[in-house]
Amino acid sequence: MIGYLTGKIISKKPTQILLDVNGVGYLLLISINTFDKIPEIGETISLYTYLSVKEDSLTLFGFFTLPEKEMFEVLISVNGIGPKLAQSILSGITVNEFKDAIATGNISRLVAIPGIGKKTAERMTIELRDKVERVSESESTMDSKTYSLKDDAVTALIGLGYNQKTADKITRDILEGNPSISLEDLIKEALKNLSK
Repeated sequence: MIGYLTGKIISKKPTQILLDVNGVGYLLLISINTFDKIPEIGETISLYTYLSVKEDSLTLFGFFTLPEKEMFEVLISVNGIGPKLAQSILSGITVNEFKDAIATGNISRLVAIPGIGKKTAERMTIELRDKVERVSESESTMDSKTYSLKDDAVTALIGLGYNQKTADKITRDILEGNPSISLEDLIKEALKNLSK
């Protein structure tokens, strides 16, 4: 089993990265959250990996953090969630936000993830409630109050016509630098960054 790779980035797209590891090119499927953290082409990076083995294919998935890999493994343990859907889920929500949504039974947040319907969201909250607690803490320091603040800001920005993923990333970055910011200031700061 390939559990970890370090290599030079040959090419990268939002859902995949090609790594040169000692002259061998490994194609890894990645989430948007991992893509946001990886450096430029030509730089060296280390990624945790998961090898999905099927009758007709071997697919390697890459993760920037160990908690993201652990959450991926928890997700694929749910009946009806395969590796591709798990990758899509982790592209639409951070590990800590997902843990919080499962713990609080926030179905509306889960349904907002592309590819997740109400039935799947309900099944995930039931099946994963105990499992997500075992996933390591992510490097993010946001608590549930901060997530609620971020969600309110993202909703406001979407209402103003901004893209959800962009609004999500910018508000998360602002909150990690200033977790005690007010909702009004968070929206103002995000608008400043979005208009750059």
